[in-house]
Amino acid sequence: MQGLTEKTESEIDEAGENSSEHVQGELVYLVAEDLKLAASLLFQTYYDDELLQKIFRSDKPDYDKRLRAAIREDLNAFWESGQPIIGIRDGGTLLGVACLTRPGKSFGSGRFWHWRISMLLTAGFLSTKQVLEKERLIQEAMPDVPYHMLAFIAVAPQYQSQGVGHLLVEAAKAVFEEDPESQGIAVYVTRSDYQAFFKKRGYRIQAQIEVEKLPGEVLFYQRQPG
Repeated sequence: MQGLTEKTESEIDEAGENSSEHVQGELVYLVAEDLKLAASLLFQTYYDDELLQKIFRSDKPDYDKRLRAAIREDLNAFWESGQPIIGIRDGGTLLGVACLTRPGKSFGSGRFWHWRISMLLTAGFLSTKQVLEKERLIQEAMPDVPYHMLAFIAVAPQYQSQGVGHLLVEAAKAVFEEDPESQGIAVYVTRSDYQAFFKKRGYRIQAQIEVEKLPGEVLFYQRQPG
């Protein structure tokens, strides 16, 4: 698979700074049968995300159902439109996942209608509106150039601090570098530890924005000349 290659145990360990354990896995593009595992892992990771708690109203009943539905609809939209969904898998275990959108496709107000209808039916009008508003603000903060967007990144709790997150970021970089038109990868983060993680890997602040009164940073890894 172009851009993604199998990693040995030692290579994965070297890729992660401050790794205390060894992990073994294979970088792959996920297939349809993997989407349920990916959705479960994303749900675990983002359940306590402050922004998503605001958007999907964690103070109201059935927050978990709305969040699960939104993640499921996003993954289905990524899959149906051929967006890259990268995983690190060890046999039947999914260690981590990263979802990207290619330049100009299925991001922001351009999402297709069946995604909107499904979101309205499952997550509700207000949550759907807030998701689209978040993406509009991110788009407005970015320069008018083609770029990839790192929409989700998650590592299973038992494999954190072992270099899996670093390897996913490097895999996302390899995907964007294969696209000669893309000028980089953007990511929106609200947590200070995530901001530090990406900045350590070459991402720079593009803009500071607020979504649902929660401050965050749009970070951008720009294509290097040459």
